[in-house]
Amino acid sequence: MNRPDRPPVQIGETPVQIGETFTQRATFDAASIREFALLSRDGNPLHHDEAVAAQSEFGTLIASGPHITALMMGLDATYFSRRFDALGLEFAFRFVKAIPAGTALTLEWTITETRMKPSLNGHLVSVEGRAVDDAGTVYTTARGVNLVRQPRT
Repeated sequence: MNRPDRPPVQIGETPVQIGETFTQRATFDAASIREFALLSRDGNPLHHDEAVAAQSEFGTLIASGPHITALMMGLDATYFSRRFDALGLEFAFRFVKAIPAGTALTLEWTITETRMKPSLNGHLVSVEGRAVDDAGTVYTTARGVNLVRQPRT
């Protein structure tokens, strides 16, 4: 999504538009919750043990924090690196609501600011993000800053 009231910022030959939004769908099934928790060495039984999770306030397995943050950061990295030389510099997340097994979410980032950073030979591109279900319930919110440079040829 582009905001026509603001001109795009040129980074090399490619414009970056304030208000530009990029999204991806993700489904958190029980198997992927367990697998990610295992790979990230998160031993919390709420991510592995259905009997324990069933007795919790959530009633089922829930995704780990690193699971949602990794997917959101991966979306950001993929989006910018397809067009630029890009590095994530800073991210902060807030877990608003636990993500139960079986939940499908839209992961979304919006470009909120760009500014030239001469000492790094690039632009700092700020983003705000969220993970939201089809009913509009927000599960995670986020902010990030990326270093974005013209691609090397």
